[in-house]
Amino acid sequence: MAGVTSTPVHLISLGCARNEVDSEELAGRLAAGGFSLVDEADDATAIVVNTCGFIDAAKKDSIDTLLAAAERKPDGVRAVVAVGCLAERYGAELARELPEADAVLGFDDYPDIAERLRWILDGGRPEAHEPRDRRKLLPVTPVARPARAVDVAVPGHGWIPRFRLAKGASAPLKIASGCDRRCAFCAIPMFRGSYLSRPVAEVVTEAQWLVENGVREAVLVSENSSAYGKDIGSNLESLLTELDGVSGLDWIRVSYLQPAEVRPSLLEAMQGLESVVPYFDLPFQHASATVLRRMRRFGDPDAFADLLARIRADRPDAGIRSNVIVGFPGETEDDVAILLDFLASARLDAVGVFGYSDEEGTEGAGLSGKLPEDVIAERVDRVASLVDEVSAERASERIGERVQVLVESAIGSSGWLGRTAQQGPEADGSITLSASVGQLTPGTLVWSSVTATDGVDLVGEVVA
Repeated sequence: MAGVTSTPVHLISLGCARNEVDSEELAGRLAAGGFSLVDEADDATAIVVNTCGFIDAAKKDSIDTLLAAAERKPDGVRAVVAVGCLAERYGAELARELPEADAVLGFDDYPDIAERLRWILDGGRPEAHEPRDRRKLLPVTPVARPARAVDVAVPGHGWIPRFRLAKGASAPLKIASGCDRRCAFCAIPMFRGSYLSRPVAEVVTEAQWLVENGVREAVLVSENSSAYGKDIGSNLESLLTELDGVSGLDWIRVSYLQPAEVRPSLLEAMQGLESVVPYFDLPFQHASATVLRRMRRFGDPDAFADLLARIRADRPDAGIRSNVIVGFPGETEDDVAILLDFLASARLDAVGVFGYSDEEGTEGAGLSGKLPEDVIAERVDRVASLVDEVSAERASERIGERVQVLVESAIGSSGWLGRTAQQGPEADGSITLSASVGQLTPGTLVWSSVTATDGVDLVGEVVA
């Protein structure tokens, strides 16, 4: 920006892939506003922490990161700023409890983040916002939301060039924000707002930009991807068809599909489009129908088994991951047994196991039948142990399979690390390929034969 001195800023992104997209949007706005993004906090004049406010562990990580950033102030850092979900969710309360942070900014500050940060560096101290239920900012009727969305700050909407913070050939691509579901354990809709889809053309434009910047895999992210398009007269099938036509976008990976919303036409699109990888992220959350109803969720072992059978009938090689919550209020040993039986028979590739904890403002926090922490911890250990065993068995079943691999990084001089089409970023394991450093290149796609396993991780050899 002409006439503006470049100021170094270090941006730390915590939490989920949706937050990563928000961070890169913030970085893009800061770069356009005269700031230079630096990789090391030691080189920064300001540190911006994009916090996560989902569960207790994530909140603690965010607080610890902010405190660690504040400790750098004597060494040249002049401002530490909290943004993101924790800042939006708690606002003024977080500012009072964490005076080490020079500012706590909510989503409404994102469009003017460069101006706000420059003012803070000049000594300004903004008054943190009082949190509000962001579900009330848009109409209740989904189709009435797009016209009103122009007046509401919604991170990730209104395409501007992102500043890529994480290099590599894979990148998240946000397709929607917010959620209309009312799961009893989840506070996200209150601070992320009602469901709002991004226009198809906007998503496709960003996908093309990502390809131009070296991306070969786009991971579609939202709070509920299967609901995409309900407010704009479209659907996820149509979006996938458009993205499948983006030249150079080799892999399209869909995350967070509500099991109850996976319709036959969506399965057909995901299994029939060339660029869409055989990967299904299905957060079942539990298997006991009784627990699921208390969670305000849908399903039971038979319904989930039927969905898995329909997927595998067409793609027996599909990678399927899920999440489950153990210890929800009222959960009995019989409910845990139902969950264990389902997980043993479902043969999922990866499962995240989480112990329940109360979240302020949710229905679950007010339910009776709370379980002691030691009981929850024991059940988590029991379920996680089974998951580890089943996931390792599922991986071993892939020995002999021919899989496509996205090469990510070298291991010494004689190996490479990558992911198969059936493995999502970070959480689903990896594959190690035996090949010399000069033989492969990060960001390329190769075919491999699986020769061995190590838990959920695979070992393979490059094949023609």
